[in-house]
Amino acid sequence: MTLKGKHIVLGITGSIAAYKAASLTRLLIKAGAEVQIVITPAGKEFITPVTLSALTGKAVVSEFFTANDGTWHSHVDLGLWADLMIIAPATASTLGKMANGIADNMLITTYLSMKAPVVIAPAMDLDMFAHPSTTRNIEILRSYGNIIIEPAAGELASHLIGKGRMEEPEKITAFVEEFFEKQESLSKKKILITAGPTYEKLDPVRFIGNYSSGKMGFALAEECAGRGAEVILVAGPVSLKTDHPNITRVNVESAEEMYNASVNVFPNMDAAILCAAVADYRPKEQASEKMKRNGEELNLLLVPNKDIAASLGGMKKDGQRLIGFALETKDETQNALKKIEKKNLDFIVLNSLNDSGAGFQYDTNKISILSRNGDRKDFGLKSKKEVASDIITETLA
Repeated sequence: MTLKGKHIVLGITGSIAAYKAASLTRLLIKAGAEVQIVITPAGKEFITPVTLSALTGKAVVSEFFTANDGTWHSHVDLGLWADLMIIAPATASTLGKMANGIADNMLITTYLSMKAPVVIAPAMDLDMFAHPSTTRNIEILRSYGNIIIEPAAGELASHLIGKGRMEEPEKITAFVEEFFEKQESLSKKKILITAGPTYEKLDPVRFIGNYSSGKMGFALAEECAGRGAEVILVAGPVSLKTDHPNITRVNVESAEEMYNASVNVFPNMDAAILCAAVADYRPKEQASEKMKRNGEELNLLLVPNKDIAASLGGMKKDGQRLIGFALETKDETQNALKKIEKKNLDFIVLNSLNDSGAGFQYDTNKISILSRNGDRKDFGLKSKKEVASDIITETLA
């Protein structure tokens, strides 16, 4: 049983597709999961709590408290108990409430208290699903880290044909099984990730740097940790935060500090992903006092920093994997392939500043993954969270 021991909160809302929740509940339990159902008042108009309780062996939660004895149903406890929350079906109304924090029923308060990942399977008529407000709410929910199972196309309750049908219970169950398998795919692995820019000081208040936000590297760290890995994240000066307890963050500022931190831990790692935008050069001298403008030209002498990727490539042992990044503006593929050989990489992730929406500062990225054996895989523009998943699947899975 692939879901044995997993705790799943199943949220059901007021859609005709609520009838599918009975099958979904049965399939999850058959796979070994323990299921607690939370249903909205409108959901009870489509499927009864008696039916659902008979399937789960648990009282269905709908109201904040039980009227006859005053028993309080703790949404906080449910948020701590669950390994996963599934909301299926999710109506347009519920999507809007989730996206905007309108906590007027037990399902929404449970969602807002949820510590576990949340999977959402929308269900509604085609025009409602296509409406700009629904599209916006789904994108907001994605940005929060929720996972959307896109509805299928077919005949709807309105007898119109289009996209809006809640995905079938068998496919949702298969998705959940795959989700938990992925969570454990890097179990017991130790992975080094570098992220963000480096700052090379000119004086106490000025530096040479770049536009890297660190978003891609942090997304990679969260993805690896979410798959069970122990992650050492060597981060340049960025304002981002890490959420996963499996991530140990080492903050650095300069390329030399990032080099020392990376070289120190790499021998004990199973893999390293070098996503940081490391400065190639640093000022030969750093002024101890703020440099004053005197109206004359200022000449800076720059000296090369140590090459982190090349150094780790030289240290790499059998069984270790080394993944680099290449941000190019010209002859992208040729330059990336040269880096694979020169730095003894197993894979290189190629970004191009010629692609709109990719590169520094954006929440999206467009990449190609090139391997040492000559294989290449191109991906479309995606969120950096989705890109991180693609990178880990292609290079470490």
